[in-house]
Amino acid sequence: MQITTVKSWSEHLELTRPYSISYRTIESVENLFVYLETANGLWGLGAGSPAEFVTGETIEAGKVALKDKLESLLLGKDIRLLTKHSRRLARKMPDTPAARAAADIALHDLFAKYLHLPLVDVLGKVHRFLPTSITIGIKPTIEETLEEADEYLGRGFRIIKLKIGKSVEQDIETTRKLHERVGKEMKIRVDANQGYSAADLRKYARETEQLQIELIEQPVKKEWVEEMLEVSEALRKKCAADECLQTPEHALSLAAPPQPFGIYNIKLMKCGGIFPARQIADIAALAGIELMWGCMDESLVSISAALHTALASPATKYLDLDGSLDLARDIASGGFILKDGLLSVSDEPGLGVRLEDGVLGE
Repeated sequence: MQITTVKSWSEHLELTRPYSISYRTIESVENLFVYLETANGLWGLGAGSPAEFVTGETIEAGKVALKDKLESLLLGKDIRLLTKHSRRLARKMPDTPAARAAADIALHDLFAKYLHLPLVDVLGKVHRFLPTSITIGIKPTIEETLEEADEYLGRGFRIIKLKIGKSVEQDIETTRKLHERVGKEMKIRVDANQGYSAADLRKYARETEQLQIELIEQPVKKEWVEEMLEVSEALRKKCAADECLQTPEHALSLAAPPQPFGIYNIKLMKCGGIFPARQIADIAALAGIELMWGCMDESLVSISAALHTALASPATKYLDLDGSLDLARDIASGGFILKDGLLSVSDEPGLGVRLEDGVLGE
């Protein structure tokens, strides 16, 4: 079952709603795509969204890596040797995790189609569905934050992830107002995107203690993980490692006592795809660390891949897989089912995604 066609390209994707985090504003993204096909017409599709501000990978570096290495790594190779190919990708493309993820996802999609099974069943399904959060970026005014929360509540979501990290005092006020507005109907989790010191974190947690914040994502700079040991174990347990967790090696290091985080946020774009994501998930499960599955601004292709993988891990507790919902366009459809804030996958083989007409220029 040889791979006879290997293609890669990029697409510029506008967001319908630009948003801000503690250190940047995002209005559009460029995603990488990989298409693989066998002689009998089976095909697999993968996508990657480089996050230079997190991993150092630029879109140009990702393009070059795929152009220079993909054919030699996959063309003519037997799709049945999935794990071998994923390991080779990790060895040959160590510095471009999103490009690697695009290739790794396409391999997994194709392999599951070869088996005539949804990918989640190939990986070992644990969960039928889970709720996802939807993100509100840092807004100029609190009222804008509340209006967006009202919109998401009306669309059926029951978990808000609020971006914070510019001003702890402002964050406390915004969180309180948000809780007053939707706290009875929606859970609230927050993401500081490395914007806090340990002192800021303690203050924020103390002042919002009665609001039952579900989790606090990456409070401190990724280089300052030791600062997390300055806060209580109880507070660390509800904090999630994001920017400081990129590889299985990071996962292993962060799992050593005393654990600075009680939650790992796995993103396929940080670690390089499904294969390394499952390694991180296994480490977390053995260490008693809960899993959150997150994303960048991504095509539904890679969001679907993350969901299939998340639903196959017993340690999965949280989803934050909203990265394709604000894209003005995409190259594919299907992949996941979103209803009342709950994410599930279909029973179609592979990822269950369908290419839009004309994407391959045929």
